[in-house]
Amino acid sequence: MGKYSVEPADASKSCKARGSNLRVHYKNTHETAEAIKGLSLPRAQKYLRDVIDRKDAIPFRKHMGGVGRKAQVKKYRGATQCRWPVKSCKFLLDLLTNAESNAEINGLEIESLIITHIQVNRAPKMRRRTYRAHGRINPYMSSPCHVEMILSHKSEKDTVKRGESDGSNAVARRVKSGAGGFE
Repeated sequence: MGKYSVEPADASKSCKARGSNLRVHYKNTHETAEAIKGLSLPRAQKYLRDVIDRKDAIPFRKHMGGVGRKAQVKKYRGATQCRWPVKSCKFLLDLLTNAESNAEINGLEIESLIITHIQVNRAPKMRRRTYRAHGRINPYMSSPCHVEMILSHKSEKDTVKRGESDGSNAVARRVKSGAGGFE
């Protein structure tokens, strides 16, 4: 079992899944992972299935060079370009299924699991060659990736609504005391 970049706050209420050297494009998988971060497990699975069926799209925010603008992206704030990376969705769907079975083994409630951490890293490139005109040969590289995810139960800290803070930060204390122009 490999080492994860972060450890969950409560290991008894969380489950993990990871994949190494996956032959799927890093950039597409990174954007897909960012799109499902923070979603519940059933919602993320439904979203990825909808992307595979082209009923929904993945907004591209970081790696968006040459990505076309589509009407389906209008519902996502701050994004103007999207795609339907089917292979990345299938790989992440398989990882979510793996995490779901890990949660069942640990006796966790599937419906209340949230994707609290998902990370995609570049893996070492794999080499092939392509033959060009005049007897030349150029590299034909693939860009695989490593993916790790942690799913945890939604904690009490996450369910605090706006304006109902426990007063732990300076702004919340000023709001409670009536100072700072928060009327």
